[in-house]
Amino acid sequence: MHLAIIGGTGLSQIEGIEDVRHQMVSTPFGEPSGPVTIGRLQGCDVVFLPRHGYNHRIPPHQINYRANIWALRELNVSRILAVAAVGGIHPDMGPGSLVVPDQLIDYTWGRPSTYYEGDLESVTHVDFTYPYDESLRQAFLAAGKALHIPMADGGTYGATQGPRLETAAEIRRLERDGCDVVGMTGMPEAVLAREAEIEYASLNVVANWAAGVHDGDIVSMAEIEKTLSNSMRGVRKVLKQILSGEDCMLCRVAAG
Repeated sequence: MHLAIIGGTGLSQIEGIEDVRHQMVSTPFGEPSGPVTIGRLQGCDVVFLPRHGYNHRIPPHQINYRANIWALRELNVSRILAVAAVGGIHPDMGPGSLVVPDQLIDYTWGRPSTYYEGDLESVTHVDFTYPYDESLRQAFLAAGKALHIPMADGGTYGATQGPRLETAAEIRRLERDGCDVVGMTGMPEAVLAREAEIEYASLNVVANWAAGVHDGDIVSMAEIEKTLSNSMRGVRKVLKQILSGEDCMLCRVAAG
């Protein structure tokens, strides 16, 4: 298995996977969010793991990110396509938009965020200048173009602690810092993939305007669920387009 899909809020299962088997992978860091689903999608071997669990029961700050990434590494995954719900800050990234970020800022705290700790022979640093793999970013964008599904190319993801949503003042701070969208699961998932030498990119689904972006608006969970339900249909099409058998978008992008 070389390709994995990590599903976020609104994407706790993948339709159309064939030859399905489920496998629980033990790791030195505890149990992952659940058993992985292994099968074939559009003719491609794929591993699927919902980061919040199959019943969407694990809040962002309690996800065992280290176990999730390690489990995928144990299955010889070398590429991860991640999907995540976010709030929109940039005026061009409103509800229903799809964004393929190219940068992030980490505001989380207290989350185990590295494999390089404990009884080490030496201190290890990894380069994280560009947190998302460019070939996978281009695969998302090419699939969107082929399907005539608009996507924002680039943007900065602000990772907050959760599970509560942000205050209007916090969103103003994120905007001043240069964040275009805000979510709760982008870190440490991305950096752990980098440490595990797994290529990683994320497709962000804007579920709502972030707090205070429109003065007086209150974030509605009902509206978030409705937006995600509609948007995830497009996300599923994008994933299938990327994994279209011998014409696999990833192969074409990698070939240049």
